[in-house]
Amino acid sequence: MPTTTPTSVQLYSVRDAVAHDLPGTIARLAEIGLRFVEPYAFHERTDEFRRAFAAAGVAAPSGHAPVLAAEDPAAIFDAAAALGMDTVIDPFLPAEEWQTADQVARLAERVNALAALASERGLEFGYHNHAWELSTRIDGRHALEVFVGHLAPEVVLEVDTYWAAVGGADAPALLTALGDRVRLIHVKDGTLDGDVAAQQPAGAGEVDVPAILAAAPAATRVIEFDAYGGDVFDGIAQSLAWLSEHDR
Repeated sequence: MPTTTPTSVQLYSVRDAVAHDLPGTIARLAEIGLRFVEPYAFHERTDEFRRAFAAAGVAAPSGHAPVLAAEDPAAIFDAAAALGMDTVIDPFLPAEEWQTADQVARLAERVNALAALASERGLEFGYHNHAWELSTRIDGRHALEVFVGHLAPEVVLEVDTYWAAVGGADAPALLTALGDRVRLIHVKDGTLDGDVAAQQPAGAGEVDVPAILAAAPAATRVIEFDAYGGDVFDGIAQSLAWLSEHDR
């Protein structure tokens, strides 16, 4: 039977279309069958996003924004609340900030403080990984695992399962170890050499997507392509169809 776990799509996948025609892009994703989307930099176009979501009948339970680098993170959380989000995710900190135990502890301290600020608006706050948080080892552990060890209980994670695998992690085992802290997972597929030009719809590449889904049964699935050789809307539709059939 198909999953009842929500399925969303990261709008970065269709960033060129978003830049050209935001309302049309959201409407096209709704026509594909998606009822949830994950916007990026939503604080820069909050009113436009709100109108586009309302017109297409979609919601944004989560969104990406550079909160850790923001001069006014409260404004980002206000924008998220205005869009009806539950969770704000910071999508990126460069590899040079993940090299030592002290660096990672300081990052976690900043994230904990921001999570407290988010909670004042009824929001959760968390982080999204790339490959380097897993490929970097600190005392024999993935830097991401060291980071999690310093996090307050209310901080959440969005695990990009493709980048975790590219970074050398056993993605299903990582998800199992992180447990309920993982609220969302990015579902993408391709070759494990990290060539984004070779990304494929879910189930068509080298990533063990079925095992990943089984390891995070309650996490919202967020389809994403960093790049795609064909029509990315078609790739998203193929991923959605595969998840509808295979995600239990």
